[in-house]
Amino acid sequence: MITLDDVLAARERIRGGIYASPCVESIPLSQLTGARIWCKLDYLQRTGSFKERGARNALLRLTAEQRRRGVVAASAGNHALGVAYHGGLLGIPVTVVMPRFAPLIKVTNCRALGAAIVLHGNDVVEARGHAVELAQRDGLAFIHPFDDADVVAGQGTMGLEILEQAPDVEAVVVPVGGGGLIAGIGTVMKARAPQVSVIGVEPEAAASLTAALAAKTPTTVTLAPTLADGLAVSRVGDIPFASDVRVVDRVVTVDEAAIALAILRLIELEKSVVEGAGATPLAAFLAGKLPELAGRKVVLTLCGGNIDTNMLGRVIDVGLVADGRLARFTVSVLDRPGGLARLTATIAQAGASIHELTHDRAFSGPKVSEVRVVCVVETTGPEHVRELHAALAAAGFDVGA
Repeated sequence: MITLDDVLAARERIRGGIYASPCVESIPLSQLTGARIWCKLDYLQRTGSFKERGARNALLRLTAEQRRRGVVAASAGNHALGVAYHGGLLGIPVTVVMPRFAPLIKVTNCRALGAAIVLHGNDVVEARGHAVELAQRDGLAFIHPFDDADVVAGQGTMGLEILEQAPDVEAVVVPVGGGGLIAGIGTVMKARAPQVSVIGVEPEAAASLTAALAAKTPTTVTLAPTLADGLAVSRVGDIPFASDVRVVDRVVTVDEAAIALAILRLIELEKSVVEGAGATPLAAFLAGKLPELAGRKVVLTLCGGNIDTNMLGRVIDVGLVADGRLARFTVSVLDRPGGLARLTATIAQAGASIHELTHDRAFSGPKVSEVRVVCVVETTGPEHVRELHAALAAAGFDVGA
């Protein structure tokens, strides 16, 4: 178990090398959630995530010989970026093993930071196994992304900053993957401000801490694809779990729609592009998982901003669907001149914007005089969709799913 003294020592060690990110009040998110929301903007670190804190602390704890020989890390992205960046600053050779299907932006950025990249395995577990093999074969120090006391202590420095920047905080909501960040922040809170609730958020597709708490020991869960790829850890670490059981008050899970909607809300309301893992604290509010925090001062740790730009557009669309602002339905229209024009005019008069129209003649049924049109429209929300359907029905259109 790490202690407050470990975190305090880590803070002095990494001071000057880590950005003390802002923790600011968000009026729009407060209005949205009913809580008094403050956001710890750790995605503003140089490499886009909190992982720099633990990486730098672990690197500075190496012996001179270990620094000379170099280190190896395994990660789908953020830990790799943190180790690569601070290894470069400290003159330590870095090799990073990443899964073959790691986000391309993270692979590219790791290379740009000077790390030697090895793509191996279908997931982080396989990549980590290969990294351990390389460490043993080449005599390199292995820097674990979360199951390492120095890494956990480094992550905990965020908790010290939160207490200084939002001293009357009543709850902190933290994303959970391997359990290291919440272990570090929770250790600080329970030592310095035990009245503060420490709440973890996991994607339903990777609820490893939930399973570990139920079993009272780290246990392996089956992963499913998730927008919060940075939290896709099948088993929490032994070292962080020893602290988690003491310092975490509650853990909730969120589904993919809530994560997508949270990413969208942060873009629209906070002008912040946050990756799925970093958006999970807000997702917990949007999913109705934290009603007890209404009216209370809450810090959301927005701790990762490395979303794959190729995926961002798709995520926004999923968020719009979850928000009821992008809707799809089918309509039967007469297959003759003017039929489609009447449909589009009705949609326009209802105030909706046409995103896409597709004719479906082959599967329109036995009425050869009619054609089904698949419509995707932009609206202001679910009530607007209902009004649009009513307007179409009043105009004589047969509306289906």
